[in-house]
Amino acid sequence: MSGHDTYQRLITLLDTTQTPYRLIDHEPDGTTDSVSALRGHPVSHAAKCIILRVKLDRRTTRHVLAVVPGDRRVDLDAVRTLFQARYVGFSDAATAERLAHAAPGTVLPFAFDPALELVADPQVIARPQLYFNAARFDRSAVVSGADYARLARPRIAPIAGPAAVDAHGPAPA
Repeated sequence: MSGHDTYQRLITLLDTTQTPYRLIDHEPDGTTDSVSALRGHPVSHAAKCIILRVKLDRRTTRHVLAVVPGDRRVDLDAVRTLFQARYVGFSDAATAERLAHAAPGTVLPFAFDPALELVADPQVIARPQLYFNAARFDRSAVVSGADYARLARPRIAPIAGPAAVDAHGPAPA
């Protein structure tokens, strides 16, 4: 499945469930801070989507799509505790792209692959407006956090680390 297919799958999901959403076209960008500035919202309203490798024991590895507010980092220790794992680290780019069906920087906060477990921080679903790249560098989607939770059905757990020092929103132009 290519990024284009993943984008179409997202739009089909939103349309068939009659979920209110908005699309935003912008300059191609895949970094949370700069794309938030392009979209014109605080970084904290973005969904940062990170694919993790979770080793439960020597033989068992799972992959987790961790979704946290854009101004936060994933707390790897919190994820390790949540899964009672021996090790948690970032997935390599090739594995992340294969599981997300999208290029790094365009990963959706939805797990369309059964090998990917979805965990979202409670702050993500609390957002009235949640912004994320729509499996494309040049287009983003906006849905409510409540609609996101209803559609994606993530496991909800506090997995966000502390906020970055200057995470109040995009700098003035």
